[in-house]
Amino acid sequence: MREQDFCEQISGCIGSVHSKLARSMIYWTDYLKYRAALRGFELEKLESSIRHSPERYFDTETERHMVVGRHNLQLVIIAYDIENGTMIPVTVHTMTRQQIWFRLNTRRFIHE
Repeated sequence: MREQDFCEQISGCIGSVHSKLARSMIYWTDYLKYRAALRGFELEKLESSIRHSPERYFDTETERHMVVGRHNLQLVIIAYDIENGTMIPVTVHTMTRQQIWFRLNTRRFIHE
């Protein structure tokens, strides 16, 4: 399945969550700023993914929300918590589509 088809398939399931998150405040921790800088990610591009990406999961192992987006040509995943309506990104790293599919198949990731 092509990535675009996959994203279109799941986008209908999470439309209401997406609209609420687009209005949420984001609190950038010093740790996230450090990790993003260390890995060469720009916070503005990460924020765009957090606010607008339709591909969202819940990680059953870490009990964190996950959002998948693009940073230039790289596929990235951003782990975040939600506290009192504020989104708090925890970490960010690159990930392959194969890794995401594996985590879905093993039920580590579930659709939000």
